[in-house]
Amino acid sequence: MSMLEKYSAAIANKDEAVMKELLHDDFKFTMHKSGNTLSKDDVIKWAMSGDIKQDKTRIVYENNDVGIHHAFITFDDGNVEAVMAVYKYKDGKIISLETGATPMPK
Repeated sequence: MSMLEKYSAAIANKDEAVMKELLHDDFKFTMHKSGNTLSKDDVIKWAMSGDIKQDKTRIVYENNDVGIHHAFITFDDGNVEAVMAVYKYKDGKIISLETGATPMPK
């Protein structure tokens, strides 16, 4: 199973142990739509809340250094976004994640 497959499964299954294993201690998540930056702990807390529901998940590209992922994300408030994500890997873990999101009509 690839890094992104494991990451998506951990979010879907709310598997905190796997999230902690996959994310580097220096992990940084940059959301370009909002300008927010989240840490490893922030992302794990958000993922465990159940607010992130992925649909039509697709790994566009992945190797030992980077991963590119696209999915439609539905949030608890009913908003849906098409999200393109770029992951960078270091020491066999995800060190950074940057996303661009396009709101989808309801």
